[in-house]
Amino acid sequence: VQLVESGGGLVQPGGSLRLSCVASGSIFSINVMGWYRQAPGKERELVATVTSGGITNYADSVKGRFTISRGNAKNTVYLQINSLKPEDTAVYYCMSQTPPAYIYWGQGTQVTVSS
Repeated sequence: VQLVESGGGLVQPGGSLRLSCVASGSIFSINVMGWYRQAPGKERELVATVTSGGITNYADSVKGRFTISRGNAKNTVYLQINSLKPEDTAVYYCMSQTPPAYIYWGQGTQVTVSS
C-alpha cells in the first residue's frame, strides 16, 4: 500500500485546513486508515483513525476540532482541521492498516500554525 498526503501549509491560529490522503496498491485489504502527527522533538502520536466500517477514534486533544472521514472510493481519507492552535504544528502522517496488523505510512505533510 502506498499513501500520498496533501493539503498541509501555513495557517493562522483559528484557521482551518483539510488534509487528504490517497492510497494505492492493495487497497481492498485496508481495514483502518488514519492520521498521526509528530511535532519537533516529540514522538509521533495518534490524531484520528477510521475503520472500514466507519468507526472513528480521536485523540482527546483534537476532539471537537478535527474530523476524519473516508471518501466514497474507500481509498481516500480526509482530515478536516478547524480552530487550529500553535500546538497543532507538526508533520501529519497518513497511515493505513491491513490484516493481520501491517502498518503503512505516507511521507508526511507539514502543518504550521503561526501568526
